[in-house]
Amino acid sequence: MLTLGIDPGTATVGYGLVREHSDGVLEAVKYGVITTSPAFPMHERLVIIYDTLTEIIETFQPDQAAIEEMFFGKNVTTAITVAQGRGTILLTLARAKLPIHEYKPNFIKQSISGYGGAKKPQMQEMVRMLLNLDTIPKPDDAADALAVAITDLHNSRYASLLD
Repeated sequence: MLTLGIDPGTATVGYGLVREHSDGVLEAVKYGVITTSPAFPMHERLVIIYDTLTEIIETFQPDQAAIEEMFFGKNVTTAITVAQGRGTILLTLARAKLPIHEYKPNFIKQSISGYGGAKKPQMQEMVRMLLNLDTIPKPDDAADALAVAITDLHNSRYASLLD
């Protein structure tokens, strides 16, 4: 099973493709970020996200996708901007006819580290260990996307046991 995990945004979108082999071993297939310049108008930035994510999906043919749900405090401007990127990402995944799962940040932290309040360095180290990587994945958004993908694979495995 190959899952595409997404850490949404507009300036930076993290993505991570993780494969779970039949023996349960997890493998980081590809990870990175899609970046857009704030100098571009928002509609052009959203096209870059759509086109790049479409290319990633066509290249790697994931079986499913997962995206982190939004959580924002008081910064409405940031929330609206990220929501625009997130909407574009959801549209891209839906047009590719991928099953889409959404996870809250605390659920991802719980799934990866065993603690819903885990800090970023702890999460990054757990992602490194779970994927048997030599170094922590960089940038942070890519590591976050890998955590989303791992959470989705864990959750999918659990759901299949209930069927």
